[in-house]
Amino acid sequence: MDKELDQIEKNQTWELVPRIKNKNMIGTKWIFFNKLNKYGKVIRNKARLVCKGYAQVEGINFEETFSLVVRLEAICMFLTLAMYKNFMVYHMDVKSVFFNGNLEEEFYIE
Repeated sequence: MDKELDQIEKNQTWELVPRIKNKNMIGTKWIFFNKLNKYGKVIRNKARLVCKGYAQVEGINFEETFSLVVRLEAICMFLTLAMYKNFMVYHMDVKSVFFNGNLEEEFYIE
């Protein structure tokens, strides 16, 4: 949880402002989960701060949505092409990918 908050502050992704009455506020919540090894033993506790996207109203505070989830078929196709072309494939985990994007509009969370 502390790492998540540190990333938010380090990247200056938000600014604390007084509550605005005529703006829709999107709620947040903490998601906690345990990372397990192959034997089912807890090896790490993880936490993510997420927005409650279901509180958004179409036409008011969103036009399109994006979920950073890849389809299994796309991974298989990519790996097949990489193997066929003899490409070297590397894996990278970006922990704060959404913090690095640029937004064109303002939105408010609580």
